[in-house]
Amino acid sequence: MPAVVAYPLRWHWRAWQPFQHCPIATGRRRIYRGYLKATNIFPASIALQKFCKGEEKKKRLSEKKHRMSETTSTNVENKHLLNGRRAIPLNYSNDEENEVPEMEAFGLIPRGFNPRDYLSVVDIYMFKEPHEINKQEHHTDKYYNPKLIVRRGQAFQIQIDFNRPYKPESDQFWLEFLMGRYPQQNKGTYIPILVGNVLKPGQWGAKIIHRENNSIRLSIMSSTTCIIGKFRFYVAVMTPFGILRTRRNSATDTYILFNPWCQLDAVYLDDEKEREEYVLNDVGIVFHGNVEDVKSRSWSYGQFEENVLDACLFLMDKAELELSGRGNPIKICRVASAVINSRDDNGVIAGSWNNTYDYGVAPSAWTGSVDILLEYYSSKQPVRYGQCWVFAGVFNTFLRCLGIPARLITNYSSAHDNNANLRMDFFLDDEGKVDTRLTKDSVWNYHCWNEAWMTRPDLPVGFGGWQVVDGTPQETSDGMYRCGPASVQAIKHGHVCFQFDAPFVYAEVNSDIFYTRMEKNGTQVVENIDTTHIGQLIVTKAVGGDGMVDITEQYKFREGSDEERLALETAVMYGVKKQSIQDTTYQPQTDVDMDFQVQKAVLGNDFKVTITFRNKSRNSYTATTYFSGNIVFYTGVTKTEFKKHSFSAKLEPSSSSSFDIVIKSSEYMSDLLEQASFHFFVTARINETGKILAVQKAIMLEIPTLRIKTKGELVAGKETSVIVEFTNPLKQTLENVMLRLEGPGVLRTIKKQFGRIPMNSTLTWEVKFTPMRPGLQKLIASLNSDALRHVYGELNIQIRKP
Repeated sequence: MPAVVAYPLRWHWRAWQPFQHCPIATGRRRIYRGYLKATNIFPASIALQKFCKGEEKKKRLSEKKHRMSETTSTNVENKHLLNGRRAIPLNYSNDEENEVPEMEAFGLIPRGFNPRDYLSVVDIYMFKEPHEINKQEHHTDKYYNPKLIVRRGQAFQIQIDFNRPYKPESDQFWLEFLMGRYPQQNKGTYIPILVGNVLKPGQWGAKIIHRENNSIRLSIMSSTTCIIGKFRFYVAVMTPFGILRTRRNSATDTYILFNPWCQLDAVYLDDEKEREEYVLNDVGIVFHGNVEDVKSRSWSYGQFEENVLDACLFLMDKAELELSGRGNPIKICRVASAVINSRDDNGVIAGSWNNTYDYGVAPSAWTGSVDILLEYYSSKQPVRYGQCWVFAGVFNTFLRCLGIPARLITNYSSAHDNNANLRMDFFLDDEGKVDTRLTKDSVWNYHCWNEAWMTRPDLPVGFGGWQVVDGTPQETSDGMYRCGPASVQAIKHGHVCFQFDAPFVYAEVNSDIFYTRMEKNGTQVVENIDTTHIGQLIVTKAVGGDGMVDITEQYKFREGSDEERLALETAVMYGVKKQSIQDTTYQPQTDVDMDFQVQKAVLGNDFKVTITFRNKSRNSYTATTYFSGNIVFYTGVTKTEFKKHSFSAKLEPSSSSSFDIVIKSSEYMSDLLEQASFHFFVTARINETGKILAVQKAIMLEIPTLRIKTKGELVAGKETSVIVEFTNPLKQTLENVMLRLEGPGVLRTIKKQFGRIPMNSTLTWEVKFTPMRPGLQKLIASLNSDALRHVYGELNIQIRKP
């Protein structure tokens, strides 16, 4: 009998080849693999089994009958056609699979051969229940999935029941994990595991840890670079005449995920509280609003909900990422940032920033990622509609679901650099007003993206850790709308030469705003430079709580410091193309400062803007001042200018002067957009010196919230009620009102349409539900209507054990 190691490895290497010229005989019949048309693995044995059953003859007749009617192949079939460059087509579908023969003969099989005379598998127990050892030790017990889910680089256990006691001195068996349609050992999609005596950290292996009667219990170690996805599992037993293999059984399918708990994994995170937050927490906080009025709302990631894991794996299929590349978090983040949006490849979410959502759901109405991912997984069509926080919320679900530590980031006063010069160019006309025809860059009130934690072996030492990834379609990268992963540490130090998309991210957080006047001869005269407006505040959710953490210093040095200016110079050196038009030398105005403050106000009320000048010189000046009030999308793009005002200000020596401008609700209500966002722009020309001062700010009005309360006891497995209330504060009736309510681990999304809510009227909605998971949970609700959006409410609830 051959050696234990030789048979499975040597034999399977031959089996992976699509065409073999090895004859297999049974009785007087002989079949040659070279004449088989199938590209399945183990083609000869499959053909042999079907021939014996008479199935091959039926198949040939069926093919002949339909050959004339088949005029073209489907797109899916075309993907698997062989070509002159490779013997096996690209393999990028986790779901597709080949038939695997239960009997693989080595040669002639004697007529008296009976597989039951040899060791055979009766049953396999995967210990896959949430309360059992595998899911508990691998932190996968929260997944609503009946199959085994483990994390790579960490041992897990299975039990095999044989037809008789296992005899190690004579019996030989091994384990097989397969993925995709064309499994290959050198691609990591076919993994044979021999049973040994020792498990080596980070390497595939198996050892027997318990034997009793006909059963053995195995401890299996997976590789720390293993492909992420769903594997098919088989047990193969050696006999003198061939290999006996267990039947295809979907109940033994095994999901393998990234492992932040394993030091050898590329996504290892050494803080347990951070792992619980960035991997296991299924509810997050989205910070929005503006830098002077930070607002927050909860978002349900729902990475453990039913079918979400399969939906996330499908996204990699959709992105056509080869299975062999799915062990690399860098590649996964790169392709996922493209497939999250629909701009190039009919990805998950269709973005819309025009305030019209007739054919879908308004971005503000979503309360979480689950509905979006499951709708896309079912329909295979982009889900309408999303904006930056929706893209970021779904992306965060994807990353955490696969085991990559991730968090959602909000950058206030976020720059959108259209021409890759690492600065914002605002062009002024002769009166000092912004020329919208020439100004192409924009400053978003806020922008949300994601950070994913991983090593970066493709970059110099020190640039691993948090990486920026952004699924919002803004600019193309390598021909597709995507961004990242870009090292946060590289961005802070201005090393924008390192991949991927670091210059764009650097501009978002640390570019300067140039206010430039274009002369008739084409000369650009820089009138003012604002070095502090962009990236004023960068935040994320606190670990273990709902609070806000300022992480601005992780992206940039203190504004105005020598380190911050050096980082900017470094970024410009590495990342800016030479400009054909040169600026004239900028000489800042130092005698006079200007700023303005906006009074906080509730939607529908009047408020005022106060402009303040501070003359630090001993000279008297007059300033011709222009005030522009604009209703804008949160991206900083103007919808309409609703307020214009100009005045002359007399500035006394060594003194301050303030001027108030009243904004009436009647001036803005008719054109207001969904986030009640305004952009105010003030320019002032000092008549005596000709210098121009310019200041801009974005603000949001206060929007009313939903009130949520529970009714009755909150006990797992016992029905209770939740009540959602809302009072219409506007001086008009709200039409087409839609309410959404969900709670991860508590209840799936429930929607209800209400026709109208009259002025000053209160809506009450009661929902009965049965919570199943004990512990601290959260209910999240949103209201959407024609005239009012971005209305949210949330409630933390403690579910007791029965």
